[in-house]
Amino acid sequence: MSVLHSVAEGIATLTLNRPESRNALNLEMCDRLIAVARECFSDNEVKLVLVRANGPVFCAGADLKEREGMSEAQVRERRLKGFAAYAALEALPMPVVAVLEGPAVGSGCEIAAACDFILATPAASFRTPEALRGTVGATQRLPRILGKRLAKDMMFTGRTLSAEEAREAGLVSRLVSVFELESTIEEIKKTLANAPRQSLRLAKRCIDRGVELDPKGALDIEIAAIEEQLATGSWMGRK
Repeated sequence: MSVLHSVAEGIATLTLNRPESRNALNLEMCDRLIAVARECFSDNEVKLVLVRANGPVFCAGADLKEREGMSEAQVRERRLKGFAAYAALEALPMPVVAVLEGPAVGSGCEIAAACDFILATPAASFRTPEALRGTVGATQRLPRILGKRLAKDMMFTGRTLSAEEAREAGLVSRLVSVFELESTIEEIKKTLANAPRQSLRLAKRCIDRGVELDPKGALDIEIAAIEEQLATGSWMGRK
């Protein structure tokens, strides 16, 4: 399996599992990410999704070997499947946390940025060399998070953003030592396990939709969420 999927006590873990290829993203991996995201989406017991990777590299980007000999139509299909995979992660209604213990390049940055926040160790790094390789990609999510100037610096020069720089720029939410990583993850799991499922999902919806609107439109989204909670009797975790 190019992406492993397990669920335990309301926590789903998606693990990129092509360590022999540095978890480079290929078509089969895209299909698998879409499939497991759909499983998580339909599982009402899942409160948290963790996205991790086997091996020292989170994701080395697109699998360039796969593209050798591809027709124009095949390249287009592969790129669109990649976009669909990122979107499937981004559309999950529950909190999704990326756990990075190594480099994320190109598609790896897309996968991590599609999650709600990133937990990283100092070994993590971020790079988007698409333009330097003669292609286009990773141009949408990172500018919204980092700002367009830093995103352009990365894209045009191939600059690698260290884990500390990524934290300072707002891409990484928490930077912890490798020795503290698992205990930090357990703390997040425990906190979310004790939180009401609906309020977590509504809060995510309000934030994601609200940032795209003006203040009044954003407030309307939050009021609608409050009304939904009241209508279902789940206000203050009563249900």
